[in-house]
Amino acid sequence: MSELGGVPVPPGPWPPGARPPRLRPYAEGDLEAVYDVCVRTGDAGGDATGQSIYPSLLGDIYAGPYLFLEPGLAFVLDDGRRPVGYVLGTADTAAFVRAYRERWMPHLAAAYPEPPAVPSTPDEKLLETFHRPEHMVHPGLAGYPAHLHIDILPAFQGHGAGRQLIEEFCRAAAAAGAAAVHVSVAPSNAGAHRFYFAVGFEPLAVADPQPTVFFGRPTAR
Repeated sequence: MSELGGVPVPPGPWPPGARPPRLRPYAEGDLEAVYDVCVRTGDAGGDATGQSIYPSLLGDIYAGPYLFLEPGLAFVLDDGRRPVGYVLGTADTAAFVRAYRERWMPHLAAAYPEPPAVPSTPDEKLLETFHRPEHMVHPGLAGYPAHLHIDILPAFQGHGAGRQLIEEFCRAAAAAGAAAVHVSVAPSNAGAHRFYFAVGFEPLAVADPQPTVFFGRPTAR
């Protein structure tokens, strides 16, 4: 069993030929691998490679801003060669959205055109997500100020590493002052729903114009 900061990574079984992975903090050299995992799990857990005309857009929405603004809340699952999974997020969603607009978007806004008023294609909806970070702030989630994203390549799922990543993030978010954390999940992503139930999240009754299900849990247990 590998360990980092007292958090054991379960012993597997892991894919044939794979080294037992270890959980560790994100490092700057992990950026490309994290983006790769983001895309390869970006279609409700399936591979989204080639689905967008903007190859880096998924990563620039769901990974890059967190690594740029909140690197201390990012952790990876490393198989000895590269990250094969990660968890990242923020302890304060409202502050993150302000920083996203002020510090992250200026780096990239020129690369991504504004979406039409009523987005219809998958790319247009992603562009809207990029250009409208305020969608992350919901009055009904004030008691759950932190939020996270977790993705693990399919071959490394189902062995307990996801739970360890969640717990590591929650410890770090609690230390940063967040009493509780939330996640948003597509209603159709039944696998994600089961996972969040299994790691201590409960459904939250939050009104949202988008077809989204919210789950939350305390950061300290």
